[in-house]
Amino acid sequence: MVACPSCGRQNPDDARFCHACAAPLGDRPAAAHEVRKTVTVLFSDVVGSTPLGERLDPESLRRLMARYFDEMRAPLEGHGGTVEKFIGDAVMAVFGVPQLHEDDALRAVRAAFEMRQRLTVLNQELAESYGVDLEMRIGINTGEVVAGAGAATLVTGDAVNLAKRLEQAAGPGEILIGKETYRLVRDEVEAGPLESFAVKGKRDEIAPWRLDELGRTGVTRRQRTTPLVGREAELAALAQDFEEVVAARSCRLVTVLAAAGIGKSRLATEVLAQLGDRATGLTGRCLPYGDGITFWPLGEMVREAGGEPVLRGAVHGLADADLIVERVLGATSSAGEARSGEETFWAVRKLAETLARRRPLVLVFEDIHWAEPTLLDLVEYLAGWIADAPVLLLCLARPDLLDRRPSWLTPQRNARALSIEPLSTQETDLLLEGLGHADGLEENLRERIADAAEGNPLFVEQLVAMVVEEGEEGGRLPMPPSIQALLAARLDRLSREERAVIEAAAVIGREFWRGPIFDLTPTEFRDEIGQHLMSLVRKELISPDTSLFEREDAFRFRHVLIRDAAYDGMPKERRADLHERLVRWIEENAPERVKEQEEIVGYHLEQAYRLRVELGVVDERTRALARRASEVLSSAGRRAFARSDLPAAINLLGRAVELGQADDTSRPLLLRELAAALWAAGDISRAEEILSDALEAAVTVGDRRVEWYARLDHGARRGLTDTDAGAQLGRVAAQAVEVFQELGDDLGLARGWRRLAQVARRGCRFAETQAASERALAHAEAARDSAETAGILDLLCTALLYGPVPADRALARCAEIAAGANGDLLLEANVASSRAGLEAMLGHFEEARALVASAAGVYDELGHRLFRAGLSQVAGPIELLAGRPEAAEQELRHGFEILADKGQTAMLSYPAFLLAETLLAQGRDFEARGFAHIAEEVVSEDDATDQVMVRVVAARLKACDGDLAAAVAEAREAVASAARTDALVLHADALVLLGELLSRSGRPDESREAFKDAVGLYERKGHVVAVRQTVEAVGAASSTRV
Repeated sequence: MVACPSCGRQNPDDARFCHACAAPLGDRPAAAHEVRKTVTVLFSDVVGSTPLGERLDPESLRRLMARYFDEMRAPLEGHGGTVEKFIGDAVMAVFGVPQLHEDDALRAVRAAFEMRQRLTVLNQELAESYGVDLEMRIGINTGEVVAGAGAATLVTGDAVNLAKRLEQAAGPGEILIGKETYRLVRDEVEAGPLESFAVKGKRDEIAPWRLDELGRTGVTRRQRTTPLVGREAELAALAQDFEEVVAARSCRLVTVLAAAGIGKSRLATEVLAQLGDRATGLTGRCLPYGDGITFWPLGEMVREAGGEPVLRGAVHGLADADLIVERVLGATSSAGEARSGEETFWAVRKLAETLARRRPLVLVFEDIHWAEPTLLDLVEYLAGWIADAPVLLLCLARPDLLDRRPSWLTPQRNARALSIEPLSTQETDLLLEGLGHADGLEENLRERIADAAEGNPLFVEQLVAMVVEEGEEGGRLPMPPSIQALLAARLDRLSREERAVIEAAAVIGREFWRGPIFDLTPTEFRDEIGQHLMSLVRKELISPDTSLFEREDAFRFRHVLIRDAAYDGMPKERRADLHERLVRWIEENAPERVKEQEEIVGYHLEQAYRLRVELGVVDERTRALARRASEVLSSAGRRAFARSDLPAAINLLGRAVELGQADDTSRPLLLRELAAALWAAGDISRAEEILSDALEAAVTVGDRRVEWYARLDHGARRGLTDTDAGAQLGRVAAQAVEVFQELGDDLGLARGWRRLAQVARRGCRFAETQAASERALAHAEAARDSAETAGILDLLCTALLYGPVPADRALARCAEIAAGANGDLLLEANVASSRAGLEAMLGHFEEARALVASAAGVYDELGHRLFRAGLSQVAGPIELLAGRPEAAEQELRHGFEILADKGQTAMLSYPAFLLAETLLAQGRDFEARGFAHIAEEVVSEDDATDQVMVRVVAARLKACDGDLAAAVAEAREAVASAARTDALVLHADALVLLGELLSRSGRPDESREAFKDAVGLYERKGHVVAVRQTVEAVGAASSTRV
């Protein structure tokens, strides 16, 4: 038997056309090889059959059960199911094998209801013949199975087992359905959730639904609540069609063509709504299968119009009134007498003309791609023969219609087609805004939904609903079952050759090329690859695209969801093989681009490995795939880290770590690099965990070099996150320099000297910091490590900003470093941060703000959260210096929140002290005390800046309390601490505070001396603004005293 690719009906092997719908059977569906399908499985069982066997003779029982099975088979096959087996008194049927349909779940549910109805009738017969009354229970479940390869209808998978468990849990006369089935049919049924129950061997409990009622076929429909956007031109065109029909009192046929979900029905609904009382609008929907469905849409229109009474009233007074009603009812219900097609056509035309002469008539035929040939003939007849009556025939169809009826769009004077294109990006955004349940979605998730839907309103709506209900699946948007069923059914209608081509394309990705398709498809299909690709283009599954390779035609899937459905439909073994073969194709045909495409090559190797593991195949070939994938992904991750693409670096390096073997000698370095990327991104706790693993792995494999890399990193991290780790870092760094000197490792020496520079920076010994940084820089350049060089230059610029080098000279050196950045965005941003502080010292505030904005943009784009927090500690003081404490507060709060969100309390002291000072400058003493308390809790004993700031803020708060003596004492301690550093501005700021407090205490001579010393330090630094402000403050104080 051969399944029809259009309606699914089984036909004899030698049939050329479907005996049910007349569709050609030339292109046989791809059922010869194994496929993964989402099908719906139905199990039914007779309740209490054991006592029945005891009551009846075996011969009678056999006849009774044969009669029962015959009666149950009819609805199952009538709704498109395949009866796979009868076991005792149980029946198993599958909907979706050998041919998938987008409504398989609904077909199964309808079949179940009809089975129950038929059993009621059958029981009357059995009661008379055998004195028995049968009861049955039914379980229905939807899920993924493997089908094909030999027995065409044999399916295997967990979905089958769950359907059986649901049937066993059902009570007599009950129909239980699984969660996935309910999702697919909930708009067509009434069902109630039942208590979940555990199933042996299943981790999660089953949550069944009990079916109560089934909506009448073709009547129950999903409410059209989706807002209509982006269809102004189409609405205007259809409105113009209506006006012309009314003016000419004629008939016009307009066929609206678009893929499923684009919004054909929504457009038609809006047209009728806008016409309102100006027209009589009647709608009928074609059904995809069933008996007596030829004129189903016409029957819906008759019912919507009011049925037989309204029909008789409309034609009252016509000579053939009774005959018209009789013929129309005969075609649409059992009330009339069915006659020939010619008589039916005539009667429908007369009825339409009569209705239209009272008020213009709009007849909407939905889904005519499923229409029977006779109904299509009727529509064409109406378009050609209706006269002196304003009738607009609006037919909604998918492009599949043209495969079944190529002549449908033959040019005619009163017929035209209207194609609806997907929504634009802006229109999709408007649609998302109009969906109320999308309001709570994050912006990046909304963007991903819009990208996946590609302008299809149904896809947008269903994706949003699915994400709201279920969330994401490992970073991948879930495939709504309604869309999955729709796309899988389309793919299932492809020929075997077309299916092989689109499966190979799905492995390559969203965009693909003809070359690898040729190599990945079976040999017997290769001669006609171009023909099959163009066939897929015509069927709107793929479209031509710009090629990345010379002499290679390129294509892309029309929707990423089509690609996903094609990929998911392949057996995992075939997917794994194709992923591996694609890597060979890239290496053989584009060897010069292998490095460039490491992420792609690594992905395909990784997928081949993971799929084999999922299948339980863990052999040497599988392990070799893992090793290769880890090598390629780690290389790609290092390149991403070098260009400061942190999200990509973390993703790639993390996957490489997962794939690597525990005894792999490259594992310690890989772990250390992943920790560095996580640290830069601000994921401190995970970075520390991975770094500990790196250290342990290095010790285990005896890699002394990576061991000391990890020790240095660990010490540096503790130096920032712990309050007493500076001295320890100094000892580790000094030891590391000795180790790397012995090993002759320039990169290790660069890192060791860099850590020694960080220790000096922690003590505000900036000349020492600069010297150590210069030594580190020489080794980094010798090692040709751009990432290490960038980190060292950042530290060097920090020393230039805060240390004793005059501002103008420091600015020139920073500008020189920036000029040599060679496009390194992170280095440019780091240098810009220091340059901003130096420009502000010289009074160039606009230049300073522009540099801050530039650096912030880079940090935000690259995901460097910690660097962004550090930038606020430069930008905030710039605004304070400019006399804008409110702006300073905003900037400092932003940085503080980043660190607080990451849980880095030890890094909060300095920004908290700065915030306290900023709030005090605004007279907000109470809030300032709160931040001062936070800072004091985490102040570091070996951080010179902390030791100065804790006393500066304490002095200001005591002055607010009126305790000037205590305030002066704290200020003197701050000056003493600062004097032990070469941080000239920090020292001078403390002296200014002391001078202010001494002046308020009535000690002018000491005050002047403090201000004088401060001005001297500012002048040494070249801090033009601070010199001017201090001199002005001293002058103002002297004038006040006079």
